[in-house]
Amino acid sequence: MKVKDEMNEILLGGNSQNALKDLIKDSDTNNFSADVLEASKDVPVIVDFWAPWCGPCKQLGPAIEQAVTAAKGKVRLVKINVDENQQLAAQMRVQSIPAVFAFKDGRPVDGFMGALPQSQIEDFISKIAQLAPDDGVEDALAAAAAALDANDLLGAAQIYAKIIQHESGNTKAISGLAKCQISGGELELAEKTLSLTPTSKENDPDIISARASLELAKQPVDSAETASLKAAVEANPEDHQIRLDLALALNIEGERDIAMDHLFAIIETDRAWNDDAARKQLLQFFDAWGFADPASIAGRRRLSSLLFS
Repeated sequence: MKVKDEMNEILLGGNSQNALKDLIKDSDTNNFSADVLEASKDVPVIVDFWAPWCGPCKQLGPAIEQAVTAAKGKVRLVKINVDENQQLAAQMRVQSIPAVFAFKDGRPVDGFMGALPQSQIEDFISKIAQLAPDDGVEDALAAAAAALDANDLLGAAQIYAKIIQHESGNTKAISGLAKCQISGGELELAEKTLSLTPTSKENDPDIISARASLELAKQPVDSAETASLKAAVEANPEDHQIRLDLALALNIEGERDIAMDHLFAIIETDRAWNDDAARKQLLQFFDAWGFADPASIAGRRRLSSLLFS
């Protein structure tokens, strides 16, 4: 089974092949109930009333098919030729074509008439796709996060990669996969993964966290030297650079609170040292740990109290 098929099995409840097969189809009066009314109880169905002689229909058809395909199973498209199904068109009160209706749970919920620009078509399909049942992405993300927390880097990476294949702009999956690669020492690969981030989502908190983690991983601090760095700080507490290096090493070992304590010690002693390096390092830690991380929350409060006291 291909990776894409595996992802569809996970995200479409095991019925991926049937869902993809029926994504776009022609129908008629006899099959309208099954293809639209009944089918819309499972997933929203877009109905496109068209005719071969209709110029705007020829413009709309490919555009709406493209948008439905991009929705990857969250909506389906049924095409009805009004010349061959005049009674059905009359029942639906189709007065001009192209006419597009969206059905959910057996009833029309939205629609439009006439050819629209591609952007408006995509907005329409996106709005209707939101009516679709949960496709399993959130469950997959939770499973990947649990695997990452358990240090199952390969398992987590495989799930994140499949989510990205299913939903290319998912920032949680992009950042999660990058963090798996960072933990595995694949820094160049993590950089390539983060390049998949859509431009409009560059400031997403998950992406900021992954980028900060990557920058921390690039810093040349060997955590194996932690003991010697501790001894050096004890011997010379005023050596801020050694203390900062120790904070970096402690962070690598997961000793976040102690790492923060050393950076706060620098700020309390010499706030402006090395162009505000200790505060900047703290902020990078907060970004890497994530905004909601308990250490980040406590650290930000402590920093605000210190700087504005």
